[in-house]
Amino acid sequence: QVQLVESGGGLVHPGSSLTLSCAVVGLDLRYYAIAWFRQRPGQARAGVSCVANSDGSTRYVESVEGRFTLSVDKTKKTVDLQMSRVREEDAAVYYCSATYWDRPCPIDEVDMKYWGSGTLVTVSL
Repeated sequence: QVQLVESGGGLVHPGSSLTLSCAVVGLDLRYYAIAWFRQRPGQARAGVSCVANSDGSTRYVESVEGRFTLSVDKTKKTVDLQMSRVREEDAAVYYCSATYWDRPCPIDEVDMKYWGSGTLVTVSL
């Protein structure tokens, strides 16, 4: 059974750091691309970062480029999203997703097959 379990969300102050983690169960990360999406209040879910299994390359949405880092530990089967210099606009529910993919990122939301239940990041002073 496939499961994606996010953790690490919580309250963070603007300018500080937070690491989200996605534990992947039931998938071989050699063949699956992993992406983080987020959904701000009142907005549609949107892609944040993606790592392609085809070439290991990562992609980031422009608003987080240089501040967020996605890393994969294929031994532990975890995918971390390290968030630094967090801004108020980063507040959202963050979702980990996976799909069988043999091309580079980015990947559209509709193409993601497996989803976690999300973890909430709140940004406040």
